[in-house]
Amino acid sequence: MSTNPITFLLVDDLAENLMALEALLQRDGLAFHTARSGEEALELMLENDYALALLDVQMPGMDGFELAEYMRANERSRHIPIIFVTAGTGDTSRRFRGYEAGAVDFIQKPIEADVLRSKADVFIDLYDQRRQIAAQRDDLEVLSTALKAADHQKNRFLAVLGHELRNPLMALRSGLNILDRSSSPAAAEQVRAAMQQNIAHVSRLVDDLLDITRIEQGKISLRKELVQLQPVVLQAVDLARPAITSAGHALQIDLPDAPLTLDADPARIIQIVSNLVGNAARYTPPGGEICVTVRDVDGCALIEVADNGIGIAPDQQARIFEIFAQADPGLSVVGDGLGIGLALAKELAEMHGGSIALQKSAPGVGSTFEVRLPLIALGSNRPAVR
Repeated sequence: MSTNPITFLLVDDLAENLMALEALLQRDGLAFHTARSGEEALELMLENDYALALLDVQMPGMDGFELAEYMRANERSRHIPIIFVTAGTGDTSRRFRGYEAGAVDFIQKPIEADVLRSKADVFIDLYDQRRQIAAQRDDLEVLSTALKAADHQKNRFLAVLGHELRNPLMALRSGLNILDRSSSPAAAEQVRAAMQQNIAHVSRLVDDLLDITRIEQGKISLRKELVQLQPVVLQAVDLARPAITSAGHALQIDLPDAPLTLDADPARIIQIVSNLVGNAARYTPPGGEICVTVRDVDGCALIEVADNGIGIAPDQQARIFEIFAQADPGLSVVGDGLGIGLALAKELAEMHGGSIALQKSAPGVGSTFEVRLPLIALGSNRPAVR
């Protein structure tokens, strides 16, 4: 049974009768609302839901039959089961009027306690079952909404994946056709370079997909070693340099003179930084500015990647680290990529005991991401840095 109490409505013009009904029906998980008149009962039913209403038939003013008719005429109260409690005669005409008014049963005074409790138990169980069914229906509705959203997200992702794979494959096919027809070594070399670039793009997509799958399955592991951060950052920037150069971006790199040492997997740190720098290049209009800054802040290496690109709308900023978020056409940030780069970078940073965050962003102004990774203190009793 639910932890929320089930409530009965007791209606009788005599206070002692109400007290007697409460005493007879008292049990854990059951609450009572009482009314001394039909009008008072109707007011209670406007604000509360009841598993059962026990109505005295003979009340001054609005009697029990009239109250039942009002209840059945009201959308909110028409479903409440009614048991009439009467001290009068149980002739057929009175019972017929009672059932016509919506009663499910009659109880004759003086009341037999066992009979009343047995009848009440039936409606307690029915009400609790109805409440459980309603809760299950709500849960199913939430689940159905989530499944629809996931299916919609999957369809968007597959559409983007198809686009991302089709473009480089078409470029590779065109390159092969050109190589078959061309006899110029210079042209062939240019085509081969373009083909290599497209092969690298497809390989990156596949690698990111495999990494996300490994992380979700708990199968990815870090190959940690003591490394200096500055050379690793430079390697990461070099991976994104073709995109920076082709878009004509100005690149500024600010590294500290003192070496910053991490206990980390260098390949994964490169992956984190290159994803951020690659995104900055991708979402900055041609001729933009990208700045990569590294510094020591409170025992952590702070890697900051800033751009003056298209930025991210405030209502979308909370979603950018979600898997496949980039595949959502409603996002302010739209470009190539599967939308798994930031999600992957976040997972990898956290596996290193660090974090990644969007420090600031605004549409048309640009974005600044920052990565924090724990540093190894100088003099730590660890193997030499490679």
